[in-house]
Amino acid sequence: MEAEVNKLTLMKNPVTVLKELSVIKSLYALFFTLYACFKPDVVEQKETKSHTYATLNKTMTMIQELQKQTGLELSTLTQEEKTVTQQLKSHMPDS
Repeated sequence: MEAEVNKLTLMKNPVTVLKELSVIKSLYALFFTLYACFKPDVVEQKETKSHTYATLNKTMTMIQELQKQTGLELSTLTQEEKTVTQQLKSHMPDS
């Protein structure tokens, strides 16, 4: 029933429909303008994040290799350091 009412309303008042379509068109154009403005930032952020994870992964690997070669280990991590390490590892892509 509601769909029928909407159709009748649209047929009875085309000026209102045109105004609403104009608003929708304006919002659509605004959306794509904003998208075009922010897309480069999103791409750059992804690249930076990826580079940061790669650097962190290389650093962790180097530390492990140095520990093996020297027979030394870093002092035991605090609970806070262990938590941060786990959080970082959970965000790192598998390599």
